[in-house]
Amino acid sequence: MNQTFVEKILARNAGLSEVTPGQIIDATPDVALSHDNSAAIAKIFRSLGQARVKYPDRLAIALDHAAPPPTTQHAQNHAEIRQFVAEQTIPHFFDVGRGVCHQVLCEEGLIYPGVVVLGADSHSTHYGALGAFGAGIGRSEMAAIWAIGQLWLRVPESIKIMLKGKLNSWVTSKDVALTVIGQLGADGGLYASVEFHGAALSSMSMESRFVFPNMMAEMGAKNAWVAPDEVTFAWLEGQGIHQREKWVAASRELWPDDGANYAATYTFDVSTIEPQIACPHTVDNVKPLSAVSGTKINQAFLGTCTNGRLEDIAVAAKIVAGRRVAPGTRFIIIPASSQIYLAALRAGYIETLLEAGAIFESPGCGPCMGNHLGIPAPGEVSISTANRNFKGRMGTRDAEVYLASPAVVAASAIAGQIVHPTQIY
Repeated sequence: MNQTFVEKILARNAGLSEVTPGQIIDATPDVALSHDNSAAIAKIFRSLGQARVKYPDRLAIALDHAAPPPTTQHAQNHAEIRQFVAEQTIPHFFDVGRGVCHQVLCEEGLIYPGVVVLGADSHSTHYGALGAFGAGIGRSEMAAIWAIGQLWLRVPESIKIMLKGKLNSWVTSKDVALTVIGQLGADGGLYASVEFHGAALSSMSMESRFVFPNMMAEMGAKNAWVAPDEVTFAWLEGQGIHQREKWVAASRELWPDDGANYAATYTFDVSTIEPQIACPHTVDNVKPLSAVSGTKINQAFLGTCTNGRLEDIAVAAKIVAGRRVAPGTRFIIIPASSQIYLAALRAGYIETLLEAGAIFESPGCGPCMGNHLGIPAPGEVSISTANRNFKGRMGTRDAEVYLASPAVVAASAIAGQIVHPTQIY
């Protein structure tokens, strides 16, 4: 039977010759991710009468959602997690300052083609950028994995997205992802495995490709996958890992078959796309930049697991060089990881951005989920490189959040209003 990526990887993981959409299988994740929610998961785990986690070497815990802790309660939460990590001898623990879990796990070599990742975070779809299966689960489900090492999953139906053409200047993978979500809707991939294929991908960097599976969580996807190629393998080797033969073999084994059955197939010509903006208060309320140009902003935020990478900081530095952030506007930048922060420092991007009036914060999620490091005041407007903009997402219900690419966010910070980068650079 011809099979899609998700059918192949879940069949292999479950020890079956084949699976079909809707089938229930017992999955054994290679990596089980949690973050600041680990303290709550530990309480559930102990309520199950468990003393020791089944596979401590498969657990990965990162403190990133409230890092550094903004309150005593958050600090206590972190202290409990550190104690649990020590008690359980969990080797893959990333403390405050290392960065956003999804970026860090990729940098640390825990993710590569063929890996099955279940994470207690909705954006665990992120890992499909490296040819892995990544899916978000709840806290109770994660506690079960800690206890027995397995979790049942329903095999998703698959959706194929073909990307053809070549990106125009100042158009990014973020704009493509917003176009897809805007056209298909916030429920357009509900519990589906979304595959990205097409010639347009070949010219995109690995940093750009991470955006696609990350954003598919906003379309309801169970998991998402980007076809691995030489760019994927080179990026992995750039992290100091050298297992190319293993990655290539896994990619070939899991490559979707010709004739595989898809619930839907969509084709997008990226050469027709202009910069896109997701307007308040839903991620699928997408409009061309030209339709909202001139909207006054109070805050610009560059960061998160979607767009906090070196490539994103580099384009921001390019745009703001020799300029100043507009009076009355705050430009907050949070690198997705300490590795990215250091690389940006060595490249001179930090100095350029600081001279322009930008504010840098410790690697982590920051204001993306409304904990701290940039919560807007009531009535204020933010433009962000994050992935969500529903009411209260950044901590204030009576505030508006627009989503855009790093280039548009940086240009808007200089202008004090939403603008196309060409109006600044």
